[in-house]
Amino acid sequence: MSEGAMLTIKVPASSANIGPGFDSIGLALNLYLTLEVTPSEKWEVIPLTEELSLFPRDESNFIIETAIEVAKQYSKVLSPCKVKVTSEIPLARGLGSSASAIVAGIELADQVGEFQLSKKEKFLIASKMEGHPDNVGASIYGGLIIGCQSEDAVDVEVIHSMELDLIAVVPKEELLTKAARNVLPSTLSFQDAVEASAISNVLVSSLVTGNYELAGKMMQKDKFHQPYRKQLVPHLETIERASTSLGAFGAALSGAGPTVLLFTNKGNVDTIIAELTKLLPEMMYLPLQIDKTGSVCMGSVSIGIK
Repeated sequence: MSEGAMLTIKVPASSANIGPGFDSIGLALNLYLTLEVTPSEKWEVIPLTEELSLFPRDESNFIIETAIEVAKQYSKVLSPCKVKVTSEIPLARGLGSSASAIVAGIELADQVGEFQLSKKEKFLIASKMEGHPDNVGASIYGGLIIGCQSEDAVDVEVIHSMELDLIAVVPKEELLTKAARNVLPSTLSFQDAVEASAISNVLVSSLVTGNYELAGKMMQKDKFHQPYRKQLVPHLETIERASTSLGAFGAALSGAGPTVLLFTNKGNVDTIIAELTKLLPEMMYLPLQIDKTGSVCMGSVSIGIK
């Protein structure tokens, strides 16, 4: 990279599960984690967002650790950089902040190391690191992704045709994914598993065909995780009950929560937020749209490897 040149990496947030699509459906959102990267004598992370000031500012930062780990997979050592980091994604709220950091680290390694990874290669690396494909897949590809991860393969379909608006209802309190996973059952009966799978299948088909009212119905019929997590996020049931009368066709826990994502046709967002604010005044409301691009890199990338 020439002196003064800069690389910019931009990664969207994501929502996972969308009700019954547990660990398999992800949706990219127009909130972004942004890295501004320049050459340096040592690894240095400069947080430009207050929330990020809690994290390490050297190579032990999770984004840098991820980049270094990816480079190791290709038997390379990255030249150090100064990385300015900005994030619009609330932490520990179920909006894919950790997944976006993983994707940012992979993009950083790819650009600095000049590996020329394809999106599919990035997706495979990210899914292995994250443990499931939904959040990372959405952040890499944009749009709606349906993924399936097994021990020996990760498969994905990407859909960019959905046209709708979203509202993230974000509580002030954090909810760590580990705590949210601890309330889930270790097994489901065969009958429950069949029914839960059928509900998920109908959700996907209704989203693809644009039958959003049916999609919203399937979100509330989830049997995989929402019934168990409602004890941790009591506002989910309140929002579910109110959503249809307010003009939203569906509501679902975003990832592990505690954020709830509302789905509506275009033009209804302001009215829904105004009415929900009367019902739940303590919440933060984010009007959102689907990001259809996924992670992008802009600017000079010739930083070098060792």
